[in-house]
Amino acid sequence: MPLTGKRGIRTTDIILTLIMLLVTLLCLLPLIYVISLSFSGKSAAASGAVTLFPVDFTFYSYEYMFKDSRFFDAFGVSVKRVLLGGAINFVLTILMAYPLAKERLEFRSRDIYMWVIVFTMMFTGGLIPWYMVVKSLHLTDTIWALVLPTAVPIFNVILLMNFFRSLPKEINESAKMDGAGPWRTLITIAVPLAMPAIATVTLFSIVSHWNAFFDGLILMNKQHNIPLQTYIQQLVVAPSISSSTRPEDLINFSQRTFNAAKIVVTMLPILIIYPFLQRYFVHGITLGSVKE
Repeated sequence: MPLTGKRGIRTTDIILTLIMLLVTLLCLLPLIYVISLSFSGKSAAASGAVTLFPVDFTFYSYEYMFKDSRFFDAFGVSVKRVLLGGAINFVLTILMAYPLAKERLEFRSRDIYMWVIVFTMMFTGGLIPWYMVVKSLHLTDTIWALVLPTAVPIFNVILLMNFFRSLPKEINESAKMDGAGPWRTLITIAVPLAMPAIATVTLFSIVSHWNAFFDGLILMNKQHNIPLQTYIQQLVVAPSISSSTRPEDLINFSQRTFNAAKIVVTMLPILIIYPFLQRYFVHGITLGSVKE
């Protein structure tokens, strides 16, 4: 019987491993295809001959992309948005989650604020009122229109709040006995202990800002103010060939390979950042989702 049990466990492990490998492969196939397409020639892309490996390998799409000033303008706007928006999210999420993690005796209005933020998750004012508010504040065509409407991500606040609640109460009591005030307790004790959860919600904020395109589409009127994802979205309806393109370049130029190259470059920042925060990711979500 024990041998049967061990064999059963091993068989189950093998099946689960194969399933996970299959799921991983299905997730990687689109990425591999886009990368292969970006390095393929014009005729191969047009005929649909590209699968998982480049056909007629060439760097032409990347060379042409480096000449496109609009792409780098949009890339710079997205970088600025991530840095500024991520910093605002980082500060405001901590400042909102920490007091909401307190007990009712310490923060009597806690439940009122909780109901307010939960209400905002379920109901919104609508697209037109949102646009009118942003326009009335004269934020259109500025970087602030991209970062201020999402300054306080409620989902991240709830995750971080649950993490703060899971911290032992004795830590705060010891800090009070040593004469530490709320600010010092937050900065020197709570934030360092909550780094796994903070890193997790920071990753959420970075990805959200980097991938957002709709707000740039309706809030930015000038071409040099649009973020990268909005610019890539416009590639579907707007041609990417500039007026300065030389006739000999048209021989090698392919809209499909050019767009694929831009998508690959767009993915690189997130792929570079994620490994540095990945070790905090699962740990932060687990500790922030359970409260004893």
